[in-house]
Amino acid sequence: MADDGGGGQEETWQQVNTLRARRSQPTARERQAADQAQARLDETWYFDPGADVRRGDELRPPGRAPAAVFAVFEPSEDGTYLRADCTVQQPVTGN
Repeated sequence: MADDGGGGQEETWQQVNTLRARRSQPTARERQAADQAQARLDETWYFDPGADVRRGDELRPPGRAPAAVFAVFEPSEDGTYLRADCTVQQPVTGN
């Protein structure tokens, strides 16, 4: 957050890194529910075990709504994936 010069604050984002990831596919029912404007969809993302992904991060894949990371789980075995549970909120569409 930065002062906007008018007494308020402005939120800005900075790209920190580009990571390879695999996103779990939602079920047909989840996809249908998520097609509604402002619907929320939970997603699970998988990263290399050394990836720097933390709770509160925002994943911004090209051409998709951002995913907010709400939980991260360390690999259960060395050399396996890092799991991040995320929520995506569908944007409001214009009429």
